[in-house]
Amino acid sequence: MSIHPPLPGTGGDRYLPYEERTGNESIVYFTRDLSADGLRRLYHRVNGQISGKVAVKLHTGEKYGPNILPRDWVESLIVNDLPDASIVETNTFYVGDRYTTELHRETLKVNGWTFCPVDITDSTGTVTLPVRGGKWFNEMSVGKTLPEYDSLVTLTHFKGHTMGGFGGSNKNIGIGCADGRIGKAMIHAARLDPPEEEMWSVDEEELMERISESTKATIDFFGRKTAYLNVMRNMSVDCDCAGCLAEQVVTPNVGILASTDIVALDQACVDIVFAMNETDGAALRERILTRHGLRQLTYMQDLGMGNTRYLLLDTDHRDRRIQPADAATGLEPFVELSIVAERRRKAMEEAAAQSQQ
Repeated sequence: MSIHPPLPGTGGDRYLPYEERTGNESIVYFTRDLSADGLRRLYHRVNGQISGKVAVKLHTGEKYGPNILPRDWVESLIVNDLPDASIVETNTFYVGDRYTTELHRETLKVNGWTFCPVDITDSTGTVTLPVRGGKWFNEMSVGKTLPEYDSLVTLTHFKGHTMGGFGGSNKNIGIGCADGRIGKAMIHAARLDPPEEEMWSVDEEELMERISESTKATIDFFGRKTAYLNVMRNMSVDCDCAGCLAEQVVTPNVGILASTDIVALDQACVDIVFAMNETDGAALRERILTRHGLRQLTYMQDLGMGNTRYLLLDTDHRDRRIQPADAATGLEPFVELSIVAERRRKAMEEAAAQSQQ
């Protein structure tokens, strides 16, 4: 009896209009207030089930990363609303500033993540969580200490991604909770311990599905004790893993969105990008479509992780229902700080010099 390998789905390069989607509608909250107060206000709309020992998952970034979430925003949230929480992270699959626990700790200090405990969950080993209903995995390898927490708050810098098309809450958890050597290899490579040329051999729809199954393992573990916030700010087409080498931001800042439905939240952010005018949204739309990133959304719904339909409520105006186009209207052009431009220039020069050696 032959066992056929799974096949990835299709459609990751096609944007699905709202009227073609099926299923229930979840609630997604929105504010244009890009500040610590805005973040805290939206957190309080989705934190009803958060209790016990709390893990706060966010991308802490490579050294001097210009686009990561502002440290003072996160500090304000944790100090005021989650005083006993820990930021959780894992080491990276690629060689860089967070490849080992020692390097990772140094990078955390450089980037200012010093106001609360930071648990590099795979620093002492790994553990597996079941993947229910997956076709690529029966289990996913995550950091050993992740299951010691009772609740998960996911703070995500929504942006593009070199391989995933976009990085929302799904990518933040699916890649960010998978441990650096086993879990991330399961997602990115066709086999464990791959040679360098095969480290990134999984892409397009298959990659989106593997990321989503990894996420499912984590959020199934936490159950209803989850909350998700996406910050649409400094949206480079590159992930924060690129650090100062991330492509220059050209997409305008939008606001903050929050939900207890991870699918609806990521879908709403994508919908806002696709509702932007040609100038504002072109770069990020191109990155999402060429990487087949929209399969993240449809596959998460296929796995029962949430809904691609939602009610978008404007918390700045008494929870009035709005459309993604409303959130994408009247945006101010993004202005890059001179210090960021200079760091990117130097980083590119150093990278070019190293490639010639």
